[in-house]
Amino acid sequence: LPAVPRPRLELTLAWGPGHRAETSWAWRYGDDRFGLRSYDGLVGIRDVDAEEKVVADLPLELRALRDIGGDLLDHRIWQGRDLVELSIHLVADLRALAQVGDIELVETGEQRDYRPADDDPEISFHGPDESERGPNDWLDLSVSIVVDGESVPLGLVLEALTRRHELVFTETGRHVRTDHPAFAQLAELVAAAKELVDQPDDDKVRVARHDLALWNELEAIGVVDAQAEQWMRSARALRDFDGLPDVRPERVVSTLRSYQQTGANWLAFLWEAQLGGILADDMGLGKTLQALTLVAHARERGTEPFLVVAPTSVVTAWVEQARTHTPDLVVRVVGSSAARRDQTLAQLHDGADVVLTTYTLFRLEADAYAALPWGGLLLDEAQNVKNHQGKTYHAVRRLDVPFRLALTGTPFENRLMELWSLLSVVAPGLYASPARFKQLVARPVEQLGDAQTLARFQRRIRPFLLRRTKEQVADDLPPKQEHVVPVELTPRHRTVYDTHLQRERQTVLGLIDDGFDRNRVAIFSALTRLRQLSLDPGLVDDQHDGVGSAKLDLLVDHLREITAEGHQSLVFSQFTSYLARVRDRLEAAGLSVAYLDGRTRRRDVPIEMFRSGDASVFLISLKAGGVGLTLTEADYVFVLDPWWNPATEAQAVDRAHRIGQDKHVMVYRLVSTGTIEEKVMALKDRKAELFARVLDGDVALSSELTATDVRALFEA
Repeated sequence: LPAVPRPRLELTLAWGPGHRAETSWAWRYGDDRFGLRSYDGLVGIRDVDAEEKVVADLPLELRALRDIGGDLLDHRIWQGRDLVELSIHLVADLRALAQVGDIELVETGEQRDYRPADDDPEISFHGPDESERGPNDWLDLSVSIVVDGESVPLGLVLEALTRRHELVFTETGRHVRTDHPAFAQLAELVAAAKELVDQPDDDKVRVARHDLALWNELEAIGVVDAQAEQWMRSARALRDFDGLPDVRPERVVSTLRSYQQTGANWLAFLWEAQLGGILADDMGLGKTLQALTLVAHARERGTEPFLVVAPTSVVTAWVEQARTHTPDLVVRVVGSSAARRDQTLAQLHDGADVVLTTYTLFRLEADAYAALPWGGLLLDEAQNVKNHQGKTYHAVRRLDVPFRLALTGTPFENRLMELWSLLSVVAPGLYASPARFKQLVARPVEQLGDAQTLARFQRRIRPFLLRRTKEQVADDLPPKQEHVVPVELTPRHRTVYDTHLQRERQTVLGLIDDGFDRNRVAIFSALTRLRQLSLDPGLVDDQHDGVGSAKLDLLVDHLREITAEGHQSLVFSQFTSYLARVRDRLEAAGLSVAYLDGRTRRRDVPIEMFRSGDASVFLISLKAGGVGLTLTEADYVFVLDPWWNPATEAQAVDRAHRIGQDKHVMVYRLVSTGTIEEKVMALKDRKAELFARVLDGDVALSSELTATDVRALFEA
């Protein structure tokens, strides 16, 4: 008789959509497969005793996959907390066990990154502009929910809360508990709104016009009036201005450059007069050092500790800068929520010179911060509060401090209302009403090019805004040369692009005719597809994976030559899917690569890899690397996909072109010819004019991206 095959236990693990997985079991005898408990219709011979022994000998790691009676389950669906347990802990054990013993593992689908979110969810509300509001008796407030840089639809969160799910998942698998305080507040708001007005099915909350708590919160508690009155008293100091003080605090061990000393003197004047200001120097000119000099000066005169609010990505940089320039200052970092900390805010405040926190953590504990005495508030990368209807902006305005300073290289990117938001924080009495500012300043300047209104606006903000460009302090920086490199598509790539272009042109123009604002998301989705097609058709459709990318071919050739000469390079893209392809191609070419995007958990690892010289090329997504990095080791910068916003690209380039750079910085923007990228470059130049003219006194103006701008992208 032939030998009876040894039974093996087969586990099929299917990773499915909708954040679920399924497991099912069977017995394997060579090529024959049997149901776990079914003995009907046997093919070959089954050894029941041997099967029972395999089950009895199962290791403890599989205990979670067995039911209460001890028998293995035929089929099981894993969701929520069970799915996380399966993904993070059990799968590794199963894969290890499948290498030995009598167990086989068959996996289908793709396992996602089911780790807990690193940061608290960020929830913000955005109301429509005055011109966008209809005659209805309500306001539609768009709700933005962001978890670790990923947007989560409002409907998904509300469904999880309604069905009492334990977790809310992002698209990539990161998760947050539904009992998070931020979600509780959101649920209460939506529930209250439903009592008055029927709610839409999209990511909006409809609030009745006579229930304008979100819009009138500051006025209701009297903060705006009090701050405006305080500003009016302080502004009288401008009438008696006779020069800036010369501040050189002993606790600053570094020597300030001449323009930095001027900036520190200006900050000291504002602080002594209890006025606020915006330090808007170009990236890399040492805004942090100037701010620390002011803090040291103020603390020597007995003021309360300063509160610094910054993006998470630059908190470490602040600590390092303080350690370098002001080592005697006591800096305390609030790095987690109250529930996860060992110390209270009051304990961290006691004995500190600087308390450093993030925008998210500040907003979540705004009342606790407001209950403590502060000598001043510093907002780094202050464009984070440019939305005057957002929760973070409101939390900042409620903080009663004698001095406020905004640090940002981009006081506004699209509209003057963003600059108004910063001015209303640092100088609340300058333009008290957003509606009047929009009517009397923003619209005449942006839409009509009113030179007289612009000049009057510049005169009013001049005492409160200091801006120096790299060109003004050129002696401290090496020259930077920027080049636009045209890239011809291959014939096959051109055919694919042109085919999609015709379809997307008809779609977008039709959506514009149907209503630009109503179809904004769909329009931008179509533009994004065209931008991805300009890079690599495989980003849009898997069937085009073999077409290739001429831009990537050119990049590899350049980097091979540059690396051979001992140079290091930064490579930026907004699309992480494209960056992943670039990484694979460069590694295949033998180049050492560091990689950073929004999902990188330990940013310090690739940064140190690049700084130490272990990597000659640093691939960085624009969102993850736009702020908080100083990479002067690089002297070549490549921008792979241009977009209309010039400030974003400038921040990326400035990762290398900063104080401390002693090499010639070369910047290359790779632009696919005959594609939407060429149109984007022209549009970007027009968008830069508004920023330049208001702050630098340059050329004519432009407004935010409009339907006319989008139409221009499709013109021959």
